[in-house]
Amino acid sequence: FWLKPLRPAADPVSQSPFRPPSAPAPAATAAAAMGMKYLGAYLMAVIGGKESPTAADIKEIMEAGGIDFEQEMIDRVIARMDGKQAHELIKEGYGKFAACGGGGGGGGGAVAAAPAA
Repeated sequence: FWLKPLRPAADPVSQSPFRPPSAPAPAATAAAAMGMKYLGAYLMAVIGGKESPTAADIKEIMEAGGIDFEQEMIDRVIARMDGKQAHELIKEGYGKFAACGGGGGGGGGAVAAAPAA
């Protein structure tokens, strides 16, 4: 039989035979996703007209969306973005964003009509 038997593992998610070996470990993916919500809120403030958003701006956006947050993470985003322009960072890092994929593929094409009987 060509399938390996499933054995209980210490960490069944990271040892899953269904997760490609090149895929990042679930913890790394979760940490990146958590960080993205803070950066997303920062960029929403930029789009809203704030050239250099403050921690209060990010907090307000997160609260308006009902999103849990950690003040330490907000402070970290503010510190890392200090003195930098969001559009310049996006331009410099576009290749990195593109390499990550993102979004789903385009929708499937329309189904061809069945031939008349």
